Amino acid sequence: VVEQTEAWGHAVRAGYMYAGMADVAALLGDSTYIKAIDTICENIISKKYYLTGGVGARHAGEAFGADYELPNLTAYNETCAAISMVYLFERMFLLHGEAKYIDCLERTLYNGVISGMSVDGGKFFYPNPLSSDGHYLFNSDNTKTRQPWFGCACCPSNLSRFIPSVPGYMYGVCGDKLYVNLFAANTANIKVNGKDVVLEQTTNYPWDGDITIKVVQNKAKKFAIMIRIPGWVRGQVVPSDLYSFSDDILSGYEVTVNGVRVEGEQDGYLAVARKWKKGDVVRIHFDMPVRTVIANRRVADDRGRIAVVRGPLVYCAEWADNEGINPHHLLLAGNPQFEVQPNYGIENKEGDGKTFRVTSVAAKAQEASVTPEGRLSAKDVTVRLIPYYAWNHRGAGKMDVWLACSLSGLED
Repeated sequence: VVEQTEAWGHAVRAGYMYAGMADVAALLGDSTYIKAIDTICENIISKKYYLTGGVGARHAGEAFGADYELPNLTAYNETCAAISMVYLFERMFLLHGEAKYIDCLERTLYNGVISGMSVDGGKFFYPNPLSSDGHYLFNSDNTKTRQPWFGCACCPSNLSRFIPSVPGYMYGVCGDKLYVNLFAANTANIKVNGKDVVLEQTTNYPWDGDITIKVVQNKAKKFAIMIRIPGWVRGQVVPSDLYSFSDDILSGYEVTVNGVRVEGEQDGYLAVARKWKKGDVVRIHFDMPVRTVIANRRVADDRGRIAVVRGPLVYCAEWADNEGINPHHLLLAGNPQFEVQPNYGIENKEGDGKTFRVTSVAAKAQEASVTPEGRLSAKDVTVRLIPYYAWNHRGAGKMDVWLACSLSGLED
């Protein structure tokens, strides 16, 4: 395994093996293993990683493709493969302590993993494509919507065991450093230098970027809380040149302790070292504008297209939110304007029929069509986009993550 230099083969089994390699590298300190897994992980992030955090471009062999082979309609992106990437990225963080691996873990978790399960927890996907024509048969049993079960049911069972483990990814500890890696409302009991620390985190993340962390108990006295400043806040889509922001928006952030601003972010973490007292409050604010992303030009399927993101979430245009509009025929301006629309309701017809709420995004676009005379025409439309994980709850139909755009506003 140490002779490998890139990710190949069955994406799930490869991901599990790479996670094991990272464990061996960390536990034994074997420089050969460390070099090999660093090289493989870099290959994934820079050449074989979907914007949604999925991996496995090919249906044949459920496998990784070649470098920059990232088709959208025919993407396999098995749910289990996304889970394996969470395993890998967590271990790479534990090996190196670098925030970039948690940035990737978060992207995969919020997009490529949970897209594989309906919001009511009762139906599942095997593949997670970034485009749908409503006809392409992309599930293992030749269906186009989430299913309650499969003859080979690795993805439902894998998700069912993975979701209860998510609390274990929230924080990390190394010596006198307590890493805050993910943001979600929780109360956490953590050992720092063998002493009890209890933190209470309050937030509506990822719908907004405001997080409050309160020290409920501290027997460890002085230690450093390491707050991850996500790459998407710092202007980095992923820690490589595979994807980049195509707009000129400057996102910012602010961190205060008991009302006093603190600074000094380095390598994706802002360290706040002090003797913490019960009742101390850390407040974090991340700007969360809607942004547009372009892919490396070597990704042939994404040329001339942009994707829409907000915070850690990737958005898509689906037929059910855009009556009479074909997402495949949309053309966005190179510098489109967006309107954030909180609490947009989606009726889950594929599950229990109840309505769940997401933050959607509206944008002005043009829809192209062909006239009876065979001429190409376009009309102005408003398109609504929803978080990618929430698609396909209202039946099979057209969907796109990557939307055609005017190149006038994009750099080569």
